[in-house]
Amino acid sequence: MKRIILMVVTNLFFVIVCWPKLCRMAAHPERYTKEERWKHLQFWVERACKGGRIVLEAHGQEKLPEEPFILYPNHQGMFDVLAIAGTCDHFLGVVNKKEVRNFLLLKQVFQITGSLSMDREDIRQSLQVINQVAERVKGGDNFLIFAEGTRSRRGNQMLEMKGGSFKSAYKAKCPVVPTALINSFVPFDSHTIKPVTVKVIYLDPIPYEEYKGMKSLELAAEVKKRIENAIAEFS
Repeated sequence: MKRIILMVVTNLFFVIVCWPKLCRMAAHPERYTKEERWKHLQFWVERACKGGRIVLEAHGQEKLPEEPFILYPNHQGMFDVLAIAGTCDHFLGVVNKKEVRNFLLLKQVFQITGSLSMDREDIRQSLQVINQVAERVKGGDNFLIFAEGTRSRRGNQMLEMKGGSFKSAYKAKCPVVPTALINSFVPFDSHTIKPVTVKVIYLDPIPYEEYKGMKSLELAAEVKKRIENAIAEFS
């Protein structure tokens, strides 16, 4: 919360002037192209990082496929989505928990990107979201899914990834992109406002041909292993 206040205070004039446009874009995303929405979102992330003493350090963007894909990062904190939005030039929808869909700025991010909220207590609704993601990926969209299901709250340590989170990828037959986040828990999930470098490492995609014979739990374990190795290497 302290860093969010810092972001607002240091960008007060910018927020006053530009907040209405962000809200209009969130309310009527159909009036703007995906490229316009994504660039505007990245502009906001850039200003938020500058005001919040956050440096984004990215590696491996050149590995992102040209064909539609699903990004599977580890889930450290509320800043994760902004860290990825600020370093990925591909338009991304996000599968989010219904509990965070009204979080300030994230709410606008979700609306601008046409993201989908999942109710983990409602199995039928969750299956609908899985199918919706698969159909949108088939239609050309990229997506971001946190397969751990919730923030780890353990710093740079991971929780187990859930096999069910990969069902959309199987249905869409698309590349899976493991992505490692380092120190992304610091900006919004700690009490410090000291400068911090958040690292985003995009790893080699796993094509459908490579994982189609694997069980979803095996794929989840493989993605987790690759992310943990990257965290160890880049920390």
